[in-house]
Order: sequence, then structure tokens, then C-alpha cells
Amino acid sequence: MTARSQQAAGQLPVAEPSHLRRAAFELIRLDARAFTSLIALNALAAGAGLAGPWLLGRIIDVVKAGGGVTAVDRFSLAIVVCAAAQLVLTRYARLVGDRFGERTSARVREQFVDRVLALPASVVERAGTGDVTTRGSSDVAAVAVALRDIGPDVLIAAVQALFILGAIFALAPLLGACAVLGLSGIYFAGRWYLRRARCAYLAEGAANSVLAELVATTASGARTVEAFGLQQRRITACRAAIEKCRRTRMRTLFLRSVLLPSVDVSYVIPVVGVLLVGGVLHDHGAMSLGAVVASAMYLWQLSAPLDVILQRLEQLQSSSASFARVEGLGQVPQAPAETSCAPSDDRIEVTGVRYAYDGGGDVLHGIDLTVKEGERLAIVGPSGAGKSTLSRLLAGIDAPRTGTVTVGGVPIRDLGPDLLRRQIVLITQEHHVFLGTVRDNLLIAAQTATDTELHAALAAVGAEWAEELPNGLDAVLGAAGHRLDGSQAQQLALARVVLADPHTLILDEATALLDPRTARHTERALAAVLEGRTVIAIAHRLHTAHDADRVAVMDGGRITELGTHDDLVTSDGAYAALWQSWHGKQPS
Repeated sequence: MTARSQQAAGQLPVAEPSHLRRAAFELIRLDARAFTSLIALNALAAGAGLAGPWLLGRIIDVVKAGGGVTAVDRFSLAIVVCAAAQLVLTRYARLVGDRFGERTSARVREQFVDRVLALPASVVERAGTGDVTTRGSSDVAAVAVALRDIGPDVLIAAVQALFILGAIFALAPLLGACAVLGLSGIYFAGRWYLRRARCAYLAEGAANSVLAELVATTASGARTVEAFGLQQRRITACRAAIEKCRRTRMRTLFLRSVLLPSVDVSYVIPVVGVLLVGGVLHDHGAMSLGAVVASAMYLWQLSAPLDVILQRLEQLQSSSASFARVEGLGQVPQAPAETSCAPSDDRIEVTGVRYAYDGGGDVLHGIDLTVKEGERLAIVGPSGAGKSTLSRLLAGIDAPRTGTVTVGGVPIRDLGPDLLRRQIVLITQEHHVFLGTVRDNLLIAAQTATDTELHAALAAVGAEWAEELPNGLDAVLGAAGHRLDGSQAQQLALARVVLADPHTLILDEATALLDPRTARHTERALAAVLEGRTVIAIAHRLHTAHDADRVAVMDGGRITELGTHDDLVTSDGAYAALWQSWHGKQPS
């Protein structure tokens, strides 16, 4: 499935192998000096390690030829010196590798955060927070481990293996050919494994994301689940997701259960082959006993780096799948860059707009609407009429299928995120309290705001409770501090809006979690603060419509009525019926 088709299906993309190679080379390029040092130190360490078997073979040949103790001591001392050199070089190679891995993993984490923050809101909503969370936690952690531990280990082992094979060929080409032929079983087992591992690990990662999303949404909506008696349905869904996770993990376990025993058997074959062929050659005087022993010792040494490579191969495949999911975020089409054409004013024009969700039928049908600068417009209508969908188009979160939405003559979809949020801010009944203090939560909207401005923003939305907290603006919010209820969290979100000071504010049931009296007070306070600014309010409470300059009534994805409150009540249409019902009167 391509990145485009994955996004169309509501899934975040997964990077292709070619993209991963380019990303890996770019990470290496950014720390090329450390990577070069890592290669050089490992090569020197591998070279020092080759001396031992060769010197041991020399000792055997010297003793067989009748050499004395002095020669044996000299070769033995050389073995000790080479072993010490290998130890020191390996230690510094590991140190350089760890530093390289930590710096590179830090770059991956920073890049991931930048990409997540740049994702369009609609993409995150369709993909679900579970997928983003899984990629940002377990996947990024797996990549970090690969860069810090697995990658250097495999690199060291690969250099050692190449040097050892080269030493065998240099010592006895025929025995080197026997060793390579005996190791061919590892090649075929590894090829079989690699053909299947990528898809298997990607499927396992996707299953983990689905499970995380189900658990997160069930936990956050626990009260709703309980209120509507959905416990069994959610349990069934979670069990199905767990079962899928189990199946995907069993698949990767099966692949490992085939690979690892095949490799263990393949280690024995080349040693036996070298000893048999070497023994025959030695009997015919074509090879010294020392050369045969040295070759066997080299093959014995070869099993250690091959073990590291093949044991880490499974982790590399898992990490590669995680890297593909992390890098996949870079393939999501980003929000447009800042346009050179700034809006001439705050006038919003909606012309012939139609919209459909994920290829379904249209939910908005030819919407035409003009919102004047500084106007207060209320949009009302029954549930499912398209009010929230229209608010998302006005805020630039989604783009219309056909038609245009412009602000100051510039299409909203062409505005970059920074310029768009200076023009229009959408506030819904969904809210978020960030870990930190009250001040931290407010400064998100205006980093240079003073304490006086922060207090004024809280007072503007009726959040007097903030002044009563033990440490005031420095009170810690969240599980480790003061827990805000729904209405307090919503007031905090509205205070951020006051600090952001947008030209146009869209309130989509923004006070829905407040009790009617507090909501009325908050809306009046906001109205005073936002005097002269454009306000589009989507509400079921009709007192909001009563205070607005104009009211738009939506039904079935269309605007059926548009006018002032008094005019619409007098016209005795759908709005008049809603107004009379709101006041407990039977419609005429």
C-alpha cells in the first residue's frame, strides 16, 4: 500500500526501504567523523584479533620443527600484546559507537517531534492518537536502541567477520573456499527470513497501534462506555485486537524459530569441512599442521561475530520496521508554507462548498456564506446538520471537495499554520490540560505574556478558581498536582484563546461542559473581550443566537435560513420553532 493510499484510508504512511536507506545515509552524513572513527577503530581491533590464531599456528610449526622455549615465549608474548591491543581498541570503538548512537537517536527524536507538530490536525484525527503514540514511544525507542547498541554491534561483528574470512583465504585459499561453502546454509536461511520479516514486523507494529488506540479511547471515554452499556462491546473489540497482536507476534516468533536453529547447524559444517580437507592436505604434505589449526581457530573465532550478526538480525528487522513507521511521518503532505499573499481583511467567504468524509457521500451541499469583519454569527440546527463540519472548513482543518473558503480574498487552504492561526482559531468542547503549571498551560498561546496578562485572561473567562489555587499561576496541574474538572479545563482552554488574540474565533460548543449559568457568564465575558472581532458560534443553547448579529440555520448539510434573530423569529420558520421549543412553547 502506497503512502497516499494509506493516508486516504486514515493510516499514517510507512516508509519504503529506499527511503529508509536515504534517511540512514543522511543520519550518518550528519556525524560522519564519528562514524569514520567507529569504522577505523573496529578495523584495527579486528586486525589485532587476527594475530592470535596465526601466532598459535606458528608456535605449533616451531615446536614441530624442534624450536626452543625462547621462540615459543616470543610468540606467546606477541599474542598477549595483540590481545591487549584488541581490548583497548574495542573499548574505544564501543565508546565512539555509543556516542554516535546517542547523538543520532537524539536527532531522530527531535525530527519526530518536529514532524508530529507539523502534521495537519485532520491527519492526526483520522489516524488516531494510538498510532502516533506508538510511533513516538515504542517505535522511536526501538530505533534509539538500534542506533546505540544493535547498529554498532552488527558493524563491529561484520568487520571482524570480513577480516577473519580474509585471513583464512590468505592462509589457505582452499580452506577459505571450504569455509565459505560450509557457511552457505546461513545465507539461504537468512534470505528466507529477510523475505518475510519486514512484512511480519510491520504487521506486528500496526496491530500494536490498533490495540493502543482501543485502550486509549476506552479509558478516556470510560464514562460514556458505562452510561450506554458498551462494556461488553469494548471488551470484545479489545480481545479481538489482543488476539491479532498475539497472531502477529507468533508469526515473528515462527520466523525466528526457523532461522536460529538453521544457523546453529551451519556453524558446525565449515569447521568439520576445514578439518577434513586440511587433514587430507597435511597427510599429503601440501599444508602445515599450524596452518590447519590456525584456519580452524579462525573459524572458531568467526562463530562469535556471526552469532552477533544473526542474533541481532531479528532485532534489526524489528527496528527497521519501527524506523519505517517513524520515517513514514515525513511522507505525510505537510501544511502549506506561508503564502506571500496576506489576507487583505478578516472577511470570510464560503462559495459553493461541498464536502465528503473519506470518499463517502456529500455531507455539505453547496454552502454559500459571507461572514463580515467583526460580525457575530451563530450557526444552529439539529445534530448531524453539518455545523461542526462547516466549522472545520472555516478553520482550515479540512479542505472542501469543491468550492472555496477564503479569508481576506486568500484561500484558507493556502495559508501556512502560523498565519492561519493568527487569523482563525477553532475552539471545540474537546480540550487538553498539559503537564506543568497553570502558567505553562497559558504561555503556550503567548510565550511573552506577563503575569498581569495571564491573570487578565483567566478573569476574562470567569476562571476565578485559578486565583484560589495554593501557588496561583505556579500551581502544578495533572496527576501530580491539582486535577481540573471538565469545566475548569475548558475555561483554561478559552483563556488561551484570549491570549492568542485571533482575528476570528470559531466556538463549536466551546462552553458545552460548563453549567448553563457559568456558560452564560463565560460567553458574556468573552463577548466583552472579543469586541470588534469576528465570532462564529455553533451552539445548541439559543441564547447565543439571540445575542448574535445574524443566525444561520443548517439542516441536511445546507443553510436553510439566514438572518437576524428577530427576523427569523418573525418569519415563523425552522428557527422560530427551535426558539419556541427552547422556551417551552408549542410551535404554532
